Order: sequence, then C-alpha cells, then structure tokens
Amino acid sequence: MKARDIMTTNVVTLSPDTPIQEIARTFRRLGITGAPVVDSGKVIGIVTEIDLIARHARPNYPLYLPLLDAKIPLGGQREYRALVRRILATTAREIMTVPVKTVDADAGLEEVATLMVESKANPIPVLSEGKLVGIIGHTDLIQHLEEAQELPAAAGEDEGEG
Repeated sequence: MKARDIMTTNVVTLSPDTPIQEIARTFRRLGITGAPVVDSGKVIGIVTEIDLIARHARPNYPLYLPLLDAKIPLGGQREYRALVRRILATTAREIMTVPVKTVDADAGLEEVATLMVESKANPIPVLSEGKLVGIIGHTDLIQHLEEAQELPAAAGEDEGEG
C-alpha cells in the first residue's frame, strides 16, 4: 500500500498571507489539523494546530540568554528570534513550520508512519513530481488500519451471547 492509496486528495491550502485568525477558523470549521502553505504552486511550509497553540504557550527559553548572547556568543539568538517571531505572528508565513516534511505519493505506509512518529509531523503533504497531490494525517493511517486488519471480536460476541 502506498501513500497515494490513503491520502486525502482535496487538500486545503493556505497562502503565505493568510491571517492567523482565518487559519484557526478554517481548521475548526473543516475539522482539519493542518494545511500546507503554497506559494506559486510550491509547498513552502505547513501550519498545524500545534503551531497555533504554541503561540499561547509559555516560552521554554530562558529570557536571560539573549542578554548573555550579546556579551558571550551562545548560538541561541536565532532560536530566540524564531520563538518571538512565532509568538507575534499574524500570517501563515510568520508561523509556518519550515522546512516542511513531505512524502512522495509512491512512499510506503511504513515510511509515512515512521516520518510521523520520528518527526512528530501531522499532517504530511504528499507530492508527485514536486507537486502537491494530497495530504495524510493520523486519521488517514488509523482508518487504513481499521479497514485493512480484521479487528478482534468483543468478548462473548462469537459465543452466541446476546
């Protein structure tokens, strides 16, 4: 089984200038967990529920590090700037995750599942010849597992009880 066999083909995409509030409204209204950011037909990033939620989480970055970094280079300035940029974000471009994790339409489900687990990526855009052709989320994989494997009968179900 390949990614193309279980992917959702009607992909909701965002433009880089889509406002954060519109993204949140779209996710809730459509019941989706993320959407690729597309510019000139190319996937340039992805915005997920976690990206939106993280804007409101307590920063896990010691506030004194940027001050120390000015005197002693600590290498943390880039991460601090990225954190502040995300907290203050107003558009998809400012909050999106880059680089975006993608899979080829011919990728096996094991590859998709491994990428999801190891990278904590959800959903994952599916590409064919560099073009967006679908998207796979946790629900797509779970649905495949449900349909592909015979689930064990509930206790007593096959014993004629009822």
